[in-house]
Amino acid sequence: MSIVKKLIFNMVENLITEGEFTYKEGGEGKPMILLHGLMGTASMFDDVFTYFCENGYKVLVPELPIYSLPMLKTNVKHFSLFIKRFIDHKELDNAILIGNSLGGHIALYLAKNYPELVHSLVLTGSSGLYENAMGDSYPKRGDIEYIRNKTESVFYDPKHATPEMIDNLFEIVNDRGSVLRILSLAKSAIRHNMANDLPDMDVPTCLVWGKQDSVTPPNVAEDFDKLMPNSELFWIDKCGHSPMKEHPVQFNKIVHGWFEKNNI
Repeated sequence: MSIVKKLIFNMVENLITEGEFTYKEGGEGKPMILLHGLMGTASMFDDVFTYFCENGYKVLVPELPIYSLPMLKTNVKHFSLFIKRFIDHKELDNAILIGNSLGGHIALYLAKNYPELVHSLVLTGSSGLYENAMGDSYPKRGDIEYIRNKTESVFYDPKHATPEMIDNLFEIVNDRGSVLRILSLAKSAIRHNMANDLPDMDVPTCLVWGKQDSVTPPNVAEDFDKLMPNSELFWIDKCGHSPMKEHPVQFNKIVHGWFEKNNI
């Protein structure tokens, strides 16, 4: 196992491995899949996982194979196909998809191409229209201060950028193969802009956005809401790019309330 893979595995407990899939599962009820972002792991959804497992949902959190797919398949399309295979493998019917950042983009691409598999969407800090993932520069190898600053900038409150998170990301960007995959995915997200697709996607969609998100700024959320015919937008103040991590109680309350309002 590579050093990158070990780091990712160490961040999440109780993982199940079946064939090409490594995931966390809990609860009973309506199926829900949580999709993490490009620089994240399944642990970003720990509080969401626990809450919805206890509130009538079967929750699954697959690890995206960001650092293991062949380079030519490291793109939004093939990650969506990976999740389709996961849904088929678990024999799920009409799943709720909750996606952050790249995870939201993957969920959108899946809903566009396989609408029969997707019951509803929750997008938070999603790419798909515009994403400022790298700011004005790419990951710098060997510069721990740069990594610390970039990690902290994702959150409104920098305390959420833990030393463990910073150290793990530092190890990842110092692995040449991992950096190439990160760049490949970032470019893929730009290529797979969904502005022209969203008006035809009638899937019920809950948009939960941090007012201080610097990666996918507030105007991105507003554009999603304007373009999608069946969406509702909610804001969380003093919050950056990962509301489910930075304000989990408020995030869960918003999403669960939206589910109840729409009989989801």
